[in-house]
Amino acid sequence: NQWVSRVAMSSSTYSCGDLQVVFLRELQGYLPMRTITFEEADSLLSWNSVADALHAGHQLAKAEIGDLLLQVEPNALLNRGAWIPGFGMALKSMSVFPQNVSANPRLPSVQGGVLLFDDKNGSLIAMIDGVLVTKWKTAGDSVLGAKLLANPLPKTHLVVGAGTVAASVIDAYSEVFPCIDRFIICNRSISNAHKLAETMQHRVAGIEVMESLGEACGEADIITFATMASGPVLKGEWIKSGTHVDLIGAFTPSMREADDALLLKSELFVDLRDTTIGHIGEIDIPLNAGTITLENIRGDFYELCKNKAGRGSKESITVFKNGGGAHLDLMTSMMIYEKCCELNHD
Repeated sequence: NQWVSRVAMSSSTYSCGDLQVVFLRELQGYLPMRTITFEEADSLLSWNSVADALHAGHQLAKAEIGDLLLQVEPNALLNRGAWIPGFGMALKSMSVFPQNVSANPRLPSVQGGVLLFDDKNGSLIAMIDGVLVTKWKTAGDSVLGAKLLANPLPKTHLVVGAGTVAASVIDAYSEVFPCIDRFIICNRSISNAHKLAETMQHRVAGIEVMESLGEACGEADIITFATMASGPVLKGEWIKSGTHVDLIGAFTPSMREADDALLLKSELFVDLRDTTIGHIGEIDIPLNAGTITLENIRGDFYELCKNKAGRGSKESITVFKNGGGAHLDLMTSMMIYEKCCELNHD
């Protein structure tokens, strides 16, 4: 009867051949695969729920992960897989084409998809829009890091960058930290910074553009870098005591956003050692140069979420490297899948 009900609900979507596949999969204990689009799921989610899902996911068994990065400069294809026993499996493939932002019409710089699997029988349960997962995973990763590391009740948040990720970051921090009453945008293109500020002005308490990055850094309680910088832009000399720095860019072995001085004067954390050490220039370049050692990395989410690591003092500068590993894609994708299933059930 349950299967008949599901078929009746799906009859306008599936052909007879499709329904036979659904029937066979049901008999074998499989769930029919869902295709989840950005438009279907985006409005169902909140930044607090994503942060909570990522926090809960780090109470589970540690994920098995594997990455494959292909590059034809300046473009890249990132392929990441994760398996959390008893939870699920996911494989994500995303293209990164930085020059798309200059196209006319403008195109997303990041595109792709996520395959979500049931780890009990290996069945493919969903194919989810990769931009959707990336949006919520990326800013969710950073805002969870800030919840765990930033000083309480921050007032001013500097966002460096003016692209899609920057917009999501402002949304995420304004929801999770309603105490923030001033957002500052800095960007290489001032006109793009003003466009983002205009877009976000009705969604946050206060937002402005500053041209001097150094001056803006000195005024911020939290700093998020969401850029395509290939070399260090953020200088340690600009950062005051007590600031939390959130680094999202620098996703390849050759890229950095922060200089050595900042890493040396701060308490350094990552979302996962396994996906940052040996993979991301923000960590690897200073490690290989001997500027920092592995001991400088004080913890990752598996420790932070279990209160086994954290900010040393109110005066400490904390730096969090958002590596965006596939285990986070898996946790985010499973939450998206469950939200969509709940909606259809209701």
